[in-house]
Amino acid sequence: MKSLDDLQKLRDKAKRTMDMTDLVDGVRIQVGMGTCGIAAGARPVLQKFIDEVAAHNLHNIIITQVGCMGECAFEPIVEIVEKDGTKTTYCKVGKRLAEEIVEEHLINGNRLDAYMLSTIKR
Repeated sequence: MKSLDDLQKLRDKAKRTMDMTDLVDGVRIQVGMGTCGIAAGARPVLQKFIDEVAAHNLHNIIITQVGCMGECAFEPIVEIVEKDGTKTTYCKVGKRLAEEIVEEHLINGNRLDAYMLSTIKR
């Protein structure tokens, strides 16, 4: 990076990715990769999402790592952010549940309420 203009271009690109303004009907899968998430098994969960999205040939999906999601006891935590901004937070996600989230939530459009953070915290 050699100039303020380069920095602004980098910022704008990152903002577009986070806002998904360049995606049509896009979805973002955020996997909590804070220390507690990693210790709870978030790395294989992240890889499972990557593998499942590729296996199903799904487009307009961004899979990203985020930091601490603030609920250590419920890690690994995965948040699905829809194009309209709707967020669904799943907790205690393992590889099997990651596969189910892709099939049911992302492909069939059915949220898995039993695994949502708001359901489990009751």
